[in-house]
Amino acid sequence: MLKIKSLKIRRDHKLLNYDMTIAVGERVTLQGESGVGKTTLLLCLAGFVEAEAGAVSFNGESLLTLPADCRPVAMLFQEHNLFEHLTVIRNLTLALQAVSERVIHAEAARLGVAGLLKKMPAQLSGGQRQRIALLRTLLRPEPVVLLDEPFAELDAKTRELAADWVQEKVEEKGKTLLLVTHQDEDVVRLSQRNIIIRG
Repeated sequence: MLKIKSLKIRRDHKLLNYDMTIAVGERVTLQGESGVGKTTLLLCLAGFVEAEAGAVSFNGESLLTLPADCRPVAMLFQEHNLFEHLTVIRNLTLALQAVSERVIHAEAARLGVAGLLKKMPAQLSGGQRQRIALLRTLLRPEPVVLLDEPFAELDAKTRELAADWVQEKVEEKGKTLLLVTHQDEDVVRLSQRNIIIRG
């Protein structure tokens, strides 16, 4: 169980408040107008934004006292965060040390990016980078997955392919998913519950 209780985060002179409980293995989408704090919540859960008050726990363990690299959380950022001086496959193997290259190649093929693994990130389009970042995030072992607009740069067909792949990976491993999106189609395709965050 992911419990977010009376969580308060101060951003740009605003105090943001959150309360929600998410079951293990549940797929939840987060929607709301720009600036209401959707991305801020994900960043706080991942350990990159500090909370002012409140509590966050996963299966009874407090997360707010843990450093980012010790939290049971894998996050996909809007910027994709690839190392520009390393090939795509090296980016992936660095992040996925417990995953064989055979598995990486097989999953990359399913997302239509297997032919890009030897390229440098600068050679990729935005949509290609987004799919590489999805691979790196969903193949990690952490039980909580945070996705911030993960399909924003994909065309309709590729968006459907990527969303179906994400759902399969989450269900296969019993992961808990929080996904920020402005697209209702993502809610329909992926979500078991949609939470509207209001300012």
